Amino acid sequence: MNSRLAGFADHYWSEYLGKIAAAVEPLTEEQVWWRSGEESNSIGNLLAHLTGNLNQWVLAELGGERYERHRDAEFAARGDTSKAELLARLRATVERCRAVAGRLTAGELERRYRIQKHDVDGYAALFHVVEHMSYHTGQIVLLAKLHGARLDFYPQHRGE
Repeated sequence: MNSRLAGFADHYWSEYLGKIAAAVEPLTEEQVWWRSGEESNSIGNLLAHLTGNLNQWVLAELGGERYERHRDAEFAARGDTSKAELLARLRATVERCRAVAGRLTAGELERRYRIQKHDVDGYAALFHVVEHMSYHTGQIVLLAKLHGARLDFYPQHRGE
């Protein structure tokens, strides 16, 4: 890792991906695409959104890969993609992001980027996507629990 922040990104992306997979795998396709209301997002929408965000911020902007994002489509989707495909896309994207973050130079991290109308340096961009994935991981876990998923991410804290 070229920076401590890239190391933290690598660690937390892996942790969040594990929590997301554990939350989503026991759910049915209907549960993955369930919405509490038309204005709300489903787990499926959140998975597509995370994949789009990581692709745009890390792979395209920091990594220099070509990517055309269709952000509105991430939220407009209504069950047209299976949970297995959504998880596979997210996993593949996270792995590619881990590789990009690991090879970023100090100069690339200090460089300014214009991403979604935000003027940020590479450090801020990495911090944003880690925080963004954390936020949506919590939403996905909550929705999974509302559907009855039994999740225990911290067994070491039982009985404290």
